[in-house]
Amino acid sequence: MDTTGAAAGDPRRAGVPVTGQRRRLALRSVRGAVGKGRDFTRQTLRDWGWDRGESAEDALLVVSELVTNAALHARGCHELVLTAGETLRIDVLDGARALPRPRAVPRPGVPGGHGLHIVQRLSDRWGSYAHGTGKVVWAEIEASRLADRQPGPRNAPFAG
Repeated sequence: MDTTGAAAGDPRRAGVPVTGQRRRLALRSVRGAVGKGRDFTRQTLRDWGWDRGESAEDALLVVSELVTNAALHARGCHELVLTAGETLRIDVLDGARALPRPRAVPRPGVPGGHGLHIVQRLSDRWGSYAHGTGKVVWAEIEASRLADRQPGPRNAPFAG
């Protein structure tokens, strides 16, 4: 039995546009925030029809890195927000105002210090800004990379 399509409540097959949709996941004081963030992102990408290629895996890794960084360096991840448009926008809100800075040169074979370089490598753009008592660290992946099932161009190579 086919469980996809409009009859099954699948919006991407029912002709509902993805652009402008936003999903939020509260993660403040949640155990296993990284796994919950990945599961939430995986389901959202599936719902939006953006789950079929390498770039979907890139998005999951970006979420993992941003939520992990919030947990380790910024008093925890408070919220994960995914927004669909010309890009998949990933926002991670945390509890520290200090903006992140990638290490100048990550050291191969040494744990830590690689997360922002991975985010930079896998996303088309990323950045951060102060927000309330914390900050938002965000990344964007072009929707065309997610919808077309083709790996897209990447930023500068990751040395690590």
